[in-house]
Amino acid sequence: MNTNYLENNYLTLVGKVTGEKKFSHEIYGESFYVFNLEIPRLSGNSDIIPITVSERLIKEDTLTEGKKLLIKGQFRSYNSYENEKNRLILTVFAKDIVEVEENEEEENEMVRKDTVTNEVVLVGYICKKPIYRQTPFGREISDLLLAVNRAYNKSDYIPCIAWGRNARFCQNLEVGTEVKVVGRVQSRNYEKKHEDGSIETRVAYEVSIGSLEVIEEKEDEKEVETENQEAV
Repeated sequence: MNTNYLENNYLTLVGKVTGEKKFSHEIYGESFYVFNLEIPRLSGNSDIIPITVSERLIKEDTLTEGKKLLIKGQFRSYNSYENEKNRLILTVFAKDIVEVEENEEEENEMVRKDTVTNEVVLVGYICKKPIYRQTPFGREISDLLLAVNRAYNKSDYIPCIAWGRNARFCQNLEVGTEVKVVGRVQSRNYEKKHEDGSIETRVAYEVSIGSLEVIEEKEDEKEVETENQEAV
């Protein structure tokens, strides 16, 4: 099956640079940096999302504190080995960065009209049985882990969270089901309790699902697969 990896995983973010950029790593002489982008929600809160970007995409003052940027790229994951444990690290990999002229009136209008300032589209496979639960206030939630194929036989493992009717639907999805989700990247604080009793505040990143659809295998693809099997 031919896969267009850019269609499997793409996002658009509009927000402001917060904090300072930090050196991340270097590949074949190309340096990459990490910085945080603050993206407002309609509720008045904000998501703080980590962005990884090549030095080739930024000018000297591009990542200045408070600068407003339009970012297009992919939501990616990688494993980090810390304290003898593997930890899933999530980041937005920027493929294009555009500076946005600052206009407070336009910005407020953008938020009021719910113009797309945070949208991600993923096509991938359910790789763990979804976990369905209800909050003490009766709100329905399902946690999903999506495996999204990337070039060179790699995959990104993206945590997703569904609400309400979508949560009820997701609880019955089988491992291996291919789905398309549209949502937004969000940050969430939580507390991690260690064996010694100490508590550490951490930040989780995930996709809050707005819409979800199951991708059915096409009949012609089934026929091709059957023919291939017969040929073998």
